[in-house]
Amino acid sequence: MADARSTGVSATRKPESKSKAKKPSARALENAARREVIDTALAMSASGLSPGRSGNVSVRWQDGMLITPSGMAYDSLSPKDVVFVAEDGSVAAKSRKPSSEWRFHLAAYAERADRAAVVHTHSLHATVLACQHKPIPAFHYMVAAAGGTEIPCVPYASFGTEELANYVCEGLRRHDACLMANHGQIAIGNTLGSALELASEVENLAAQYVQVLSLGKPKLLNGAEMQDVLARFQNYGQKAQDD
Repeated sequence: MADARSTGVSATRKPESKSKAKKPSARALENAARREVIDTALAMSASGLSPGRSGNVSVRWQDGMLITPSGMAYDSLSPKDVVFVAEDGSVAAKSRKPSSEWRFHLAAYAERADRAAVVHTHSLHATVLACQHKPIPAFHYMVAAAGGTEIPCVPYASFGTEELANYVCEGLRRHDACLMANHGQIAIGNTLGSALELASEVENLAAQYVQVLSLGKPKLLNGAEMQDVLARFQNYGQKAQDD
């Protein structure tokens, strides 16, 4: 049998204990969140949901949010360019200027404490309907993906204003998405990924609805049918597995 001398291991040396994995620092976590905001904005733009520099993205962070800056191309952003806006609307002296729509992002978080991400886009068909002040009714059961029996369209107000923020609050009070008259759409979620996915679904539904309107009066699902869908969505897919 090999002894300590033949193996080169000291007979009195204790086995090394497994080092505990270090938890990410607060700075590392914030940097990752800032990077995710940028990645989501890039994905939003690449998918065609919001061409050019239009639209904006934010995620709830501490007592405020991290949001894309105003007027900067998404592919030029680095994590330090993402702006932290406190719950009172204040920003650090040396930070970038936040998106002009920061007010309705902040208002959405105040209204919906159960949601942690906001994606605002100027997607083509959702904007077409918004410019006609048309909500998306229950023409298809997937309208329930936004949490209600329709996707509402809130009244018009100038971009960046408190008035628009108030309208958005009304639209998101019982829904996870809404259209904004003469403007675009906004979607919220538990994560940036889910908010972006919902924004994509809203655009898909808007495109379908525009086509349906070209054929005549839409044939809508009734309230009972939509309530059944909403109930089914509560136990659908991963939600059912997580119970």
